[in-house]
Amino acid sequence: MTVAVENVAGEGIAGVLLAGGLSRRMGGGDKCLRDLGGRPILARIVERARPQVGALVLNANGDAARFEAFGLPVAADVVEGYAGPLAGILTGLDWAAQSAPDAQWLASFASDAPFFPEDMVARMAEAVEAEGADLACAITHGRTHPVFGLWRVSLREDLRRAMIEEEIRKVDRWTARHKLVEVDFPDIQTPAGPLDPFFNTNRPEDLEEAAGYLT
Repeated sequence: MTVAVENVAGEGIAGVLLAGGLSRRMGGGDKCLRDLGGRPILARIVERARPQVGALVLNANGDAARFEAFGLPVAADVVEGYAGPLAGILTGLDWAAQSAPDAQWLASFASDAPFFPEDMVARMAEAVEAEGADLACAITHGRTHPVFGLWRVSLREDLRRAMIEEEIRKVDRWTARHKLVEVDFPDIQTPAGPLDPFFNTNRPEDLEEAAGYLT
């Protein structure tokens, strides 16, 4: 088990699990509630994310009761219309400001990628501190994974204006305005061979593939 990272330059970290999408490629419903190796994907996500942050919220729309078994607060998008991952980030930033006031940073995790690194937040915290950055995101094999990131809570009003007044929806359009550090992560070793730790289960066939990587 990893140890929770409690500060970046003395400041706390909260976390948000992003599960507010429509899951079209999976055929609808909640991807994170699909079974993987006898457990919901979300159970595996929570198990990896919770030790890395001081407080954790699930961003999901609709009836929150379906997530009761996971023991997490649930926050619906603060921007209506399924506005994409930035809406989930803003929701997490608002939640952190209100419910985890000691947290000056927010870590974000996709809820369909069950193998993300157990030291993700620690490595991002080191990177933003070393670079004096406002944001961090993961990168593997030259590909960025912007929904796996670390965000200053103080940027939430800037993000709100960008989303509401400018209707910005693409993560990289907004992050380009701030100092971003990309943190490179290596493949992880699994029984089926090396695996990108940010492999996600977007489609039914991805679930089948993921099962082969379980340890």
